[in-house]
Amino acid sequence: MSRKMVLVDTSKCTGCKACTVACKEWNELPAEKTKLVTSYQTMKDFTPNTWTYMTFTEKYEKQKMNWYIRKAQCFHCEEPACLKSCSSNAISKKDSGYVVIDQELCIGCGFCVENCPFGVPKLDKTTKKAYKCTGCIDRVENGLIPSCVATCQPGTLQFGERETLMAEAKKRLAEVQKTHPKARIYGETEMGGTTFVYLLLDDPEVYGLPVNPQTPLSLTLWKDVVRPVGKIAVGGAAAAVVVGVMGNLLRGGYRGKDSDE
Repeated sequence: MSRKMVLVDTSKCTGCKACTVACKEWNELPAEKTKLVTSYQTMKDFTPNTWTYMTFTEKYEKQKMNWYIRKAQCFHCEEPACLKSCSSNAISKKDSGYVVIDQELCIGCGFCVENCPFGVPKLDKTTKKAYKCTGCIDRVENGLIPSCVATCQPGTLQFGERETLMAEAKKRLAEVQKTHPKARIYGETEMGGTTFVYLLLDDPEVYGLPVNPQTPLSLTLWKDVVRPVGKIAVGGAAAAVVVGVMGNLLRGGYRGKDSDE
């Protein structure tokens, strides 16, 4: 399957939260008690049972209030830190670009939770498993569009081939920048390029997003430097032991006590 993309055009979002309801319904996730966080935002973060929610930011400039709304969910990165950190091979990336967790293999180590630059995966304390947005991979692989996209009324969410939709995103950006000069595309190159790509009206920080999301340096050093060197060192030590034993054997170093001198 070719690489897919979901364009999230925040300039069209009305904050209706229909996408969050669709996600709950399709994935059979239980409802959770919410409370007012700020503005119209009622969820502060992801949970094992909430894989997408809306953020609302009010920004006052030049005696005018601007309202910035964002649908938050897993970005499904091309270079996912969660996959790199997984100690049980429970996380994989599909050809379509979606990053999924196999709960059968998940051991609840929490490394994906700690290393995701967007803070997406969450660990269920009861099941000891990590959960996050699947991108509706079960729908996509069967010719359907993600449930959140299917229910979006104002056309904020669009699903399609990455190259085609990215070109459309850039055309739309040119239009939006006429009234919002700070508008930009977020996700084209971040983390190697993400499956969920945003058209933002302002800087990423305004939406609570990192400006330059990266895989933690500690994880990169451990996976790409320390572990490979450690394996070489262990292999070298083992080889040295084998060579030493063979050499000693050939020299007769393991003769019995009663052997002739």
